[in-house]
Amino acid sequence: MSTPLDERLPLWKLSGPQRLLEAGALLNSIAFFAAMPFAALYLADHTSLSKPAIGAVVGGIALTAALGGVAGGMLVDRFGATRLMRVGLALDVIVYGLLATLRSPVAIVTLILMLGVARLMVEPGSKKLLSLAAHGDARVFRLRYMTLCTGAIAGPALGGVLYHLSPVAFFAVPAVFYGAYMVLISARSQTLTALESPSGASTGSSLDSLRKTVRDRRLLAVVGAGIVIFFVFSQLESMIPLYMKGQYGDRTESYFAVLFIANAVLALALQVPIDRVSTKLTRNSLIALGCVMFALSFVCFWAGSAGLLLLYVGIVFWTIGEGILLPMPDMAVHEIAADEHRGAYFGLSEVRHLGFFGGPVVGGFLLAGDVRIYFLVMGLFIFLCLPLLMRRSAAPAEDASKASEELSAHG
Repeated sequence: MSTPLDERLPLWKLSGPQRLLEAGALLNSIAFFAAMPFAALYLADHTSLSKPAIGAVVGGIALTAALGGVAGGMLVDRFGATRLMRVGLALDVIVYGLLATLRSPVAIVTLILMLGVARLMVEPGSKKLLSLAAHGDARVFRLRYMTLCTGAIAGPALGGVLYHLSPVAFFAVPAVFYGAYMVLISARSQTLTALESPSGASTGSSLDSLRKTVRDRRLLAVVGAGIVIFFVFSQLESMIPLYMKGQYGDRTESYFAVLFIANAVLALALQVPIDRVSTKLTRNSLIALGCVMFALSFVCFWAGSAGLLLLYVGIVFWTIGEGILLPMPDMAVHEIAADEHRGAYFGLSEVRHLGFFGGPVVGGFLLAGDVRIYFLVMGLFIFLCLPLLMRRSAAPAEDASKASEELSAHG
């Protein structure tokens, strides 16, 4: 249940556990973005893999986390979020430590793929704990989005320096960040475990948790909406630069760098105004506004061939749409999940990362043809998330009753 609008605290007012989890999310984000944007370059420099193979390895991290999210979430519910997060963070430290020392191509590929396994244990647990600590206020995921944006600014700046320094430093420093996150979680484990059930784990069986999760049609609608949002969002880092390359040639890299930095800075700056606007609009109106902003950004990007200024106008529209819509799936999961199944719900929601695979593939196919069709499809496709996110708030009691009856029938 959401907090009533007239009782909501300012976005930055956090409890002790929330501050702890946001600090951990910042450490995680900086470590992730310090290494992952350069992973393809590292593979190209230290292995003989082809470009498609490199793309498959780097993409395999998100793919593993997406497809294994349900299993990770169920383990979180069964054994406790704090315990699984410590295991996942320890695995991160070990993997990065080994990457700092090993130079075998087989070892490098295997270790990079192992990062997806670590992610599926850390992400559902951290989101579950943050959801429990929020006490009904889903806006905590807007603040988490701001935290991730901060890491996305600081991480690549740090990683760029470390990459040119040495491979050991490039991987060792993120390992230190993950280690600090693990120490932080371990030092406050009692506080975090207290957020869960008294035993720190689910009282039902894993099979019951799985049934509840995959049969909640509201959750499946949220996952579908997340795939749509990530499908469109993936265009900024994949197809938009390619489109710009055809317009601006060798100047594209510098133009896009400014565009990307503007996006990250605006994403931070706009969350508080978006939070205030959300008190004036209904949830569905806010979602529709986000879709319109994305659509307008594609219009501006297409018109960017007539003037560079339109690209930067487009990134303003894009960032408003991103700021509204990207936190929405996590906010929706927070609102519909029962406490004992939050890990599994957030785990299944990781499937939305499949949009990062489908988006560039379909976008590349469309961009290779008529660019007008590409921009038209992308500008309209985002609106598919509107009915799906609306669906997640429809008749929760009815869905819960049906799910309960189905569980009883299989009991």
